[in-house]
Amino acid sequence: MVIPYTQESVRLTGRWARLPDRAVTTAPGAYIECAFEGDMAVLRFDVTRNVPVVPHLWISVDGGDRTEVMLDRYLRIRTSRPGRHTVQVIFKSASEESARWREPLTGAVQFLGVQTDCPTALAPDTRQLMEFIGDSITEGVSIDTDYREGMLPPLECNALTLAYQNDAAATWAFRTAEALDCRPVIMGYGSVGATRGGQGRVPAAPQSYPFCYEGVPLDIPQADLVVINHGANDYAATPERYAEAYTELLDRVRARSPRATVFAVSAFRGTHRETLAALIPKYNETNGCRVHFIDTAGWIPPEPLHPHRDGHETVAAHLAPVIREILKNEKKDR
Repeated sequence: MVIPYTQESVRLTGRWARLPDRAVTTAPGAYIECAFEGDMAVLRFDVTRNVPVVPHLWISVDGGDRTEVMLDRYLRIRTSRPGRHTVQVIFKSASEESARWREPLTGAVQFLGVQTDCPTALAPDTRQLMEFIGDSITEGVSIDTDYREGMLPPLECNALTLAYQNDAAATWAFRTAEALDCRPVIMGYGSVGATRGGQGRVPAAPQSYPFCYEGVPLDIPQADLVVINHGANDYAATPERYAEAYTELLDRVRARSPRATVFAVSAFRGTHRETLAALIPKYNETNGCRVHFIDTAGWIPPEPLHPHRDGHETVAAHLAPVIREILKNEKKDR
């Protein structure tokens, strides 16, 4: 039998649209967990709208090593022994050029359910939800460079090979959430900024943030922590326009998760750093809140534009302790 995503043996984390017959996400970093008894389960997807390059997924069984696969209409999970098993499937990567905002969605993960004879309940996950709002760096674009440096000739570096290079599960965002023992909810789309839309027809962050994709409002639990990293793609905007758009984004974030602790993280290349540093105290004073500005100056080099895996690890190694200390001080002040 096919178990729908709404059952207690299935859990979704990330920016999923929960439709009557399926769950849909266009945001790499979202993931599925399920549990079953026996030695086989089949995860079913609708791939009829997807076009090459199709999304790539990470699969892990019982907490073991991840295996990368291209999304097919189903994923068959076979285990070497019977018993109770858990499966995690992470939306690893997609082509930035795929339509991920307007129907027909050609680069989405559309999850139909799990086929198994013996579903079992997942243990509750009570960790805090940690939301990340960013761009292609947050999405994990070009995080691995094997396909540009030696493994394939340069002329073969195309959208297909880039899908292997990108990895949302190895980003500064995913790693920071892991370091803080939180569940990551990642929104990262190439070329998107506070003031501009980007790849896949995704609008600017203030306009896209409240939606899973066009016409489908975001309907997931409120976040406990929110980290915003926008500025790199706003290089053409004036400081005034950037501050205006960033303020709109903050308003929408706080309206959706009014109890969340919000962190405004400066762009890793330094774009609009001074503007953001000046904006946050004014925003807090005007709105009677406490958004925390975090300056990333000097954490990683400005090149390459998209940090490699070690750059993401470095950012997470800096950011997680800073956030932990801020949360510790907030707790003392209550």
